[in-house]
Amino acid sequence: MKSVREIFETMEYGSAPEETDAAMEWLDAHRRIFYPFINGGFARFIDQCYFESVDPRNGLILARIVQCGEIEVDAAVEAAKSAFHSWSALTGYDRARYLHAIASEVQKHGRLFAVLESLDSGQPIHESQNIEMSLVARHFYHHAGWAHLRNETFIGYEPIGICGQIIPRSFPLLMLAWKIAPALAAGNTVVIKPAAETSLATLLFAELLQQIQLPPGVVNIVTGDATTGELIIRHRYIQKFVFTGSTEVGRQIRLETAGSGKHLSLSLGSKSPFIVFDDADLDSAVEGIVNAVWAGQGQACCAGSRLLLQESIYEKVLANLRHRMETLRVGDPLDRNTDLGTLVSAEQLRQTNRLVEQAKADGATFWQPSWVRTRENLYYPPILFSDIEPSSALAQEEIFGPIVVALSFRHAREAVELANNTVYGLTASVWTENMSMALEVSPRLKAGTVWINSTNLFDAASGFGGCGKSGFAREGGSEGMYEYLIPGWERSLPLYERNEFDLHPRAVASSPRDPRAEGLINRAAKHYIGGKQVRPDCGHSYPVKDAQDRIVSEAALGNRKDIRNAVEAARKAANWSRTTAHERAQTLYRIAENLSIRAAEFSNRLHSFTGAGEFESRREVDKAVERLFYYAAWSDKYDGHVHLTTYKRVALAMPEPWGVMGQICPAEHPLLWLVTLFAPAIAVGNRVVMVPSTRFPIPATDFCQVLDSSDVPPGVINLVTGHSDDLAKVLAQHDDVGAVWYIGSAKGSAAIERDTRGNLKASWVNRGTRRNLFDDHQAQGWEYLRHAVQIKNIWLPYGE
Repeated sequence: MKSVREIFETMEYGSAPEETDAAMEWLDAHRRIFYPFINGGFARFIDQCYFESVDPRNGLILARIVQCGEIEVDAAVEAAKSAFHSWSALTGYDRARYLHAIASEVQKHGRLFAVLESLDSGQPIHESQNIEMSLVARHFYHHAGWAHLRNETFIGYEPIGICGQIIPRSFPLLMLAWKIAPALAAGNTVVIKPAAETSLATLLFAELLQQIQLPPGVVNIVTGDATTGELIIRHRYIQKFVFTGSTEVGRQIRLETAGSGKHLSLSLGSKSPFIVFDDADLDSAVEGIVNAVWAGQGQACCAGSRLLLQESIYEKVLANLRHRMETLRVGDPLDRNTDLGTLVSAEQLRQTNRLVEQAKADGATFWQPSWVRTRENLYYPPILFSDIEPSSALAQEEIFGPIVVALSFRHAREAVELANNTVYGLTASVWTENMSMALEVSPRLKAGTVWINSTNLFDAASGFGGCGKSGFAREGGSEGMYEYLIPGWERSLPLYERNEFDLHPRAVASSPRDPRAEGLINRAAKHYIGGKQVRPDCGHSYPVKDAQDRIVSEAALGNRKDIRNAVEAARKAANWSRTTAHERAQTLYRIAENLSIRAAEFSNRLHSFTGAGEFESRREVDKAVERLFYYAAWSDKYDGHVHLTTYKRVALAMPEPWGVMGQICPAEHPLLWLVTLFAPAIAVGNRVVMVPSTRFPIPATDFCQVLDSSDVPPGVINLVTGHSDDLAKVLAQHDDVGAVWYIGSAKGSAAIERDTRGNLKASWVNRGTRRNLFDDHQAQGWEYLRHAVQIKNIWLPYGE
């Protein structure tokens, strides 16, 4: 044993191991065999198969766990289905009491949970106990409040039903809390699957649910590998699916669930930038890098593994970081002085080694601390790469290991370009003493969460989630609650008739018009792209018929090139997203006023084309004018919130436009649907590429004259006529389109959900249901505005 003098001379940390006796006793009490938690108990079935939970420190088997198959998943879903009615019928106060009890029990048994988590995952015990367990309790306490306040806060909303949830192997208990707490608060029931590598703490959580006497079937836990997850995804009775994991698996889920009617939330991979400006507190920034990159051995979707340093401080920060890395301790996760534990599995080790060797082969400068000698088992020392190209695999692909890559930038604009040079968009961290600079850069970053002079801060009050290939939807706060609720009237919507979407326009060189229609329309309507009437790329048009099946006009037949041109025009109109909300409101007011002036003319057009009566036609025009006024009113009032967190930080929840949106209108009410879709979108700063009614496109193309007279900036609203489903496919697959809204058939809705999997853009489809366009609850309001934005949470220092 070292003397006190020797310790003071070296200042080396001693060993501070956490006792594992309680965790081992718990494992032994179960004979190290664990069963799925179904209908309030640990269920045993005939012919069960098992997989092994392995201690990543030494490869020893901790326990054997049931590999759930179809029988177990069916039983879990049936239990959740049986429990849904009674659970959702409870008062908010009653559900809140259960959630509060869960939070209290988590706190009471926090040490046992933390030790078990570190044994199972290799995560350092100080992270498991000091960070993860406090956040788990916080989420259940916070959502107990939402349960109590649901009916008065989310007015008219109801729980979705049975929620299937899959959580990842990193921070598994926290991921469980993120998903179960809001689902139960909203009144849903749950079937959840933990990662096969890290299931034990989840099964201990099941015992906690028994202790508080949560009604059977409200939460069900099935264990197993990816095949168990596939059974959940494909189950017909699950209405909501939530997944946290890799982007590639997220794409497969989007494809598998397309057209199923399931609501979907995806939280996927990332390549988060950590930006340091030359005026930052560099010592704090280096500590921030350690926290961003090496928390959980870098096995976190939000790991800030792309270090962007201003040129003037590049070498200094790297020198300081190397010095700090020399002091990092890799070792036993159960030692409180350990900084880095183990990787979670041998498969993760192989993936990390592949990226490292590829970066070395590409000529990147490789650096490790001097104390690194050999690597044992799943222990992996920290690595710093510099002199790396922004396009290299290590700078583009998610690593999920203790590795950071460093790049330099000259000025703020270049920092933003480098930060956004990725397909992901989950988190970012900005370090500067200039708050004006921080607040200028943060909104321009492609990320769902931005931390200023901080990193890896999470709170139940603040939503968390990404954009691009980091997925969509939010977890936490009011944003996360909406993910588990739907408008109450949505379940009773009627379906469109199948033949309403059978029209497929045929190209024609010229079309004989009915002489009785002469004078009604005497020109071939063109596309409206970039503020101009534009001929179609193919040079063809298609015949437009009135309600009596008479050819009365022609419309441009759009194709892929026309959509590409329209998207490019919308991209060039990016200033619309940056203009003030007041200016957007004034533009919408002008559109409304100019349409009102021409109300009689448009009413006659609708009457002649659609066959609607004069009263119904005028009603449609009047409602379109009213809806434009409505969203003009909202333009400068749909703002964000300031979330009060448990840190000395506030999170600014800022609604951000998607950018370029694709919108596809149905055949009916050609003017009102056009306005209903574009008005909320442009009110909050989006630019739109719209496909008007295929059957009745002329009222929409005539509407371009109203846009011209209203000084709408070129490219803000673009119209491409043609077959809606053909053009919708192009919009759904276009990488520069941020979100797609589709109103049409169930088949077309399914196609949109499939085709958006490429860049995992958000989609909002009607699944073949018909909304009452004159009912303001169904056809305007908060729901449309909410789907027209994504929420960016910017964490700011606040207070003393």
